[in-house]
Amino acid sequence: MVYKWPNIDQSCLLCDEPAATHALCEACERELPWLAGRCVLCALPLPTLGLACGECLRRPPAFDRVEVPWRFAFPVDSLINRFKHQARWPLGRLLAGQLARHLQHAFDDGLPRPDALLPVPLARRRLRQRGFNQAGMLAAWLGRALTLTVDEHLLQRRQDTVAQQQLDAAGRRRNLRRAFALAPQARVAGRHFALVDDVLTTGATAAALARLLKGAGAARVDVYCLARTPKPGD
Repeated sequence: MVYKWPNIDQSCLLCDEPAATHALCEACERELPWLAGRCVLCALPLPTLGLACGECLRRPPAFDRVEVPWRFAFPVDSLINRFKHQARWPLGRLLAGQLARHLQHAFDDGLPRPDALLPVPLARRRLRQRGFNQAGMLAAWLGRALTLTVDEHLLQRRQDTVAQQQLDAAGRRRNLRRAFALAPQARVAGRHFALVDDVLTTGATAAALARLLKGAGAARVDVYCLARTPKPGD
């Protein structure tokens, strides 16, 4: 299938210059922090392609593959934060459109299409504060663009946790123990799922959800997100 861009505006959302067909002009699109070299498993930015990072070699992640177009750097970080914290939904649609194009290229190159997209569930307190789950919105836009099923209810957040941004990698893993559950009668065994979120940092949330799904018999769990953070100091 051919992805059609959402008709958000006829001017670039970054510089206001004319953008005839996309929501970004060609110059701004070229300047985005495209992720080239990356870990083949967790997509951590690396100098070269085709290698696994040291952490994945020491402790292989529960998920199978991360697909992500960008490093978490300017201006993508600003666009994500404005979408997520200021409810700038046109920016979210713009980013989802770019991610859909990235995924379609990956599918064309042999990446297996998942049976369903699963948005990462948001803690109830943060959902009340924000008014929407950005992962759910991204999954809905991706599902429509790529003709993929979206299941917003299969994964459940059964307890609120401290915000992950406040914790180091070990703290994030501890923070997520018993945080998630599967919906009653969820059909998981033998299926291929793709988790959808905005940013992958340590991968602790994705790993916790992948372990939950694979423990219930899922055949494969991938992760689709907008941006990947580098290691601190890189």
